[in-house]
Amino acid sequence: MLNVKIKKLVSEAITPKYAKPGDAGMDVYAVSKNETDKYIEYGTGLAFEILEGYVMLIFPRSSVSNTDLVMANSVGVLDSGYRGELKLRFRKNGSDDYQVGDRVGQIIVLPYPAVNFEEVEDLSESIRGEGGFGSSGKN
Repeated sequence: MLNVKIKKLVSEAITPKYAKPGDAGMDVYAVSKNETDKYIEYGTGLAFEILEGYVMLIFPRSSVSNTDLVMANSVGVLDSGYRGELKLRFRKNGSDDYQVGDRVGQIIVLPYPAVNFEEVEDLSESIRGEGGFGSSGKN
């Protein structure tokens, strides 16, 4: 089990938790809502200290499909050096949205490798090759 330090920035903040045993993502709750003409931003009232070598990924919950919202950055990335509030920003496509107190997203903390790119003249061959969008068929 990985221990992650968490700071409640406001008293009503809710510590993320798994909804069911075996879930990969932990639900995060809105404690504030800031709306502009372009987006709605939900504050969680939480800050995290993610260990170096790990990253927190922020996803919309599947229930977002029941709203008129689309997560603005698809998947959020909270790096180990960030100490500010976790916020989730959504684009508005209508009037249906989340309210303060609702579960607005889910988070997963994962390790990641340090990467060093090696520039080469040629790459090894593969079965897929350069096949891109739709190259594996529609089914």
